[in-house]
Amino acid sequence: MLNSGHRYIRRDLELEKLLSSRTVFLFGPRQTGKSSYLRSRLSTPPAAVFSLLDQSLLLSTLSEPTRIRQEIEARGIRDAVVVIDEIQKNPALMDEVHLMIEERSIRFLLTGSSARSLKRSGVSLLGGRGSDRRMHVFTWHELQASGFDLQRALNAGLLPPHYLADDPEEGLAAYVDRYLTEEIAAEGLTRNLPAFARFLETAAASNAQLINYSNIARDAQVARQTVVQWFGVLSDTLLAFQLPAYTASRKRKAIATAKALSG
Repeated sequence: MLNSGHRYIRRDLELEKLLSSRTVFLFGPRQTGKSSYLRSRLSTPPAAVFSLLDQSLLLSTLSEPTRIRQEIEARGIRDAVVVIDEIQKNPALMDEVHLMIEERSIRFLLTGSSARSLKRSGVSLLGGRGSDRRMHVFTWHELQASGFDLQRALNAGLLPPHYLADDPEEGLAAYVDRYLTEEIAAEGLTRNLPAFARFLETAAASNAQLINYSNIARDAQVARQTVVQWFGVLSDTLLAFQLPAYTASRKRKAIATAKALSG
C-alpha cells in the first residue's frame, strides 16, 4: 500500500549547504511536507524551532515581537540555524530576524504557506540576505522509486497526505475548507466566500488551459476584474501559478493569454 507507515519520500530539495551561509525562506502550500523535510533531511538539528501554529506562541509574539529574540539570547544561541514556522502569521517578526542575523550571526529557516501577508505588510525582507526556495507538491521524479500512479495523481492530486491516503476525498474536502476559512476569510481577502468557492471550483476545472476571465467570472457570478484579483490570491497563497503566454515567435501570432497551473 502506498501509505503503509507513511514513510518519508525524499524530496528534490537541498537546503543544508545554503543554510550554512545564509537565511532561507521556504514557502509552499499547506501540507506539502515542509515540517517533515525539516525533521528528515537536516543532518544537524536546528538550535531552536518556533512554530507559529502554536497559538500561545503566536499570541505572545503578536503582543511582544521581541519574545523570540529574548529566548534566543537566554539560550546563548549564536552562529546557528533557527527555524520559524509559518512566519507569515506575524510579519512584524521580520525586523527581529534581521536584527538577530546582524547581531548573532544566526541563519534562519523561515517557512510559510503564503507570502501575501509579508508582501502586504511592507516589512523588511532582509534586503538580499535571504534566499527563496519553494516546496511544491510531489513530482514524478520523487515518486518513481515507489511507483508513480498516474490515476491516483489525477484523482487525489500530488499533495503528500492526499496522494498517499487510501481514501483521499475526505482529506481533500477538509483541505479546501481550511483554505477558505484560514487563508481567505481570516486574512479578509474577500467578503464573499461562497463566490470565491465557486471561483475555486471553476479555476480548478480550467487547470492547464488558457485563462478565460470572462467565462470564469460568469460561472462564479462575479465581476471579471474580481476574477483577475482572485487569480492573484491563488498565486500569493501558492496554490497555483500562471504560465505566461509565449510571445517571442516571429512565425505565428503571439498568444496573449496565460495558462493557470495548480501548484
